[in-house]
Amino acid sequence: MPALDHREPNPMSAHPPSDSARSSPPRTWPSEGFTRAPYWVYQDAQTYLQEQQKIFRGPHWHYLGLEAEVKDPGSFKSTYIGEQSVILTRAEDGSLNAMLNRCAHRGNMITREAFGTAKKLYCVYHAWSYTLKGDLSHAAFSQGLRGEGGLPKDFSLADHGLQKLRVETLCGLVFATFSNATPPLLEWLGDVAHGIRRVLNKPLKVLGYDTQRIHANWKAYHENPRDSYHANILHTFYGTFGLSRMSQESGMILDKSGRHVYFYTKAGTEKKSEDYEKTSSQLRSHNDGLKLEDPSILKWQDEYGDGVSVQILTTYPGFVLHQIANSLATRQICTKGPDQTDLVWTYFGFEDDDEALTERRLVQTNLAGSAGMISVEDAAVCEMMQHAVGDAQEGASFIEMGGKELDISGSSKLSERAIRNFWHHYKTDMGL
Repeated sequence: MPALDHREPNPMSAHPPSDSARSSPPRTWPSEGFTRAPYWVYQDAQTYLQEQQKIFRGPHWHYLGLEAEVKDPGSFKSTYIGEQSVILTRAEDGSLNAMLNRCAHRGNMITREAFGTAKKLYCVYHAWSYTLKGDLSHAAFSQGLRGEGGLPKDFSLADHGLQKLRVETLCGLVFATFSNATPPLLEWLGDVAHGIRRVLNKPLKVLGYDTQRIHANWKAYHENPRDSYHANILHTFYGTFGLSRMSQESGMILDKSGRHVYFYTKAGTEKKSEDYEKTSSQLRSHNDGLKLEDPSILKWQDEYGDGVSVQILTTYPGFVLHQIANSLATRQICTKGPDQTDLVWTYFGFEDDDEALTERRLVQTNLAGSAGMISVEDAAVCEMMQHAVGDAQEGASFIEMGGKELDISGSSKLSERAIRNFWHHYKTDMGL
């Protein structure tokens, strides 16, 4: 079966903050609150460091991968939560475990491999080794030699394991948190869990990977899939070929806290109006002159029986699940400094997919990913924003489409309420 290349982020690839980002004046948030996002928040180095502690190591669940990626006992995957490297393992008893990819001895990386199988986790620096659950099982020369050296007599293996994280799963997705105060995963997801259950209704199989470096702050990208009305404006492919249009039946669902959101569109349900015709005629994304030499990429089967052609789901602070036609993928936001972000795409199908459906999913990966006919524009506008804010000494974005409130009710996609809710939670977490 064909598969896409796997390009996991290089653990050594994060760039240090630029000189301009290192020294900055005191920062204050605009008086308008969550209807504004000051431009300094996308560039300030000190703010970025605080995010690592307060958000990524805070009381939130973070996506680590698919259960299918560590299917067998002894398998492991390395990934990230914020800047912190994490190992996800399947232990001998079948349990899933997550721990920091950092030896308890001198802080060396346990593994640089993206995936692998092992009977133990082994640090090459001083040969400390750990079980697949993160417990220290051996420390080389702990008894010394010829009565000299060695570790203190009160040294206990049990006290020097890898730092462990809480792990929970839903429909084959694996999440972890640093905090014991984080509510259970289902409670934390709230109503948005329905959007996950809708898409992931059968056992999964991985089709491939793609990782792209976006030269922009992670929050610029996180806002993008929460922005439900840009798709019909920015993406020529959506509007021109009818996968997603404002004239179609659609909706937006937020959990009761406003942290998480998904929205959907049903192709072929156009209900045009005079207002829509007047607006759409002015959009660059509507181009009736464009044709596809090979229209097969547009062929999709309604495998869920509900007519939804596009569903984009985002959880705070760094996970996206998409169904675009028959293309299924997760997106993981990995921070790499104030002005760089790695976006890791994992494409998948279901274990019972036949060859034809698998081929269709692979063809439709060309809609998404780092060079996708749709999503390449998302990365581009994030980088354009990063350039446009300049030195970020003044100015703020204006977030009042659909009102000035956090109200999560209603179903209209012509609203920025999901983005206002993001900034509300961000401000709360950061104490701003």
